[in-house]
Amino acid sequence: MAKVMLTGYLIVPNQDVQAIDQALEEHIQLTRDEPGCLLFYVNKHESIANRFDVCKAFANEAAFEAHQARTQASPWSKVASNASRHYSVSVVSEQR
Repeated sequence: MAKVMLTGYLIVPNQDVQAIDQALEEHIQLTRDEPGCLLFYVNKHESIANRFDVCKAFANEAAFEAHQARTQASPWSKVASNASRHYSVSVVSEQR
């Protein structure tokens, strides 16, 4: 079975940083509670203003797609709509 990993970062406009900060905890918890979520974190970058580093891993493509669909329909989608996304998605096969 292949895992799906997304790594990268968001750049958030100045006017949206406060709203992102307020919505982030709930978004993280909802994502971590999703079936198939193996790892999810979003952290403010230590030295680059308005940058949030993102890493997430899902057990399979179906779980990743379900996450994408839930996120699109969530309040997070509206709050983060102005953020520029710089992501890389990879599929990692488990070796036996």
